[in-house]
Amino acid sequence: MSATSTETSAPLPPSAGRVFFQAAPGVGCAANGHMQRDDPVQKKQGKVTVKYDRKELRKRLILEEWIIEQLSELYDCEEEEMPEVEIDIDDLLEVNSEDERAVKLQESLTDCYKPTDAFVQELLGRIRGMRKLNAPQKKSL
Repeated sequence: MSATSTETSAPLPPSAGRVFFQAAPGVGCAANGHMQRDDPVQKKQGKVTVKYDRKELRKRLILEEWIIEQLSELYDCEEEEMPEVEIDIDDLLEVNSEDERAVKLQESLTDCYKPTDAFVQELLGRIRGMRKLNAPQKKSL
């Protein structure tokens, strides 16, 4: 990404912490005499980098913001005042049939007094072609 780009990155989840690697005796810094030899367990601190599919995360973030905007219109209230409505995109993507997805969405919106058909159809159109987010993969070095 260049310095002149106006696109902002979605915040990534915090790392899970640090990982320690134990060096084998006679390998690496211990062999060169840089580590103390009287310490039976030499720990070398390392970082694990995770590779995310940024394009897919960006799509998901935009979709989630759109959903919140649409729900606030459907329920005539701000996000903080909105009733608990759970729409799980990954769950919808696991369902094979678009009709089943529509039914699942309608079940989530049962307490909405406004018509929800337009919202459901638009959401189904927006998730068409999306992939379920997998667990992050280790970035190869």
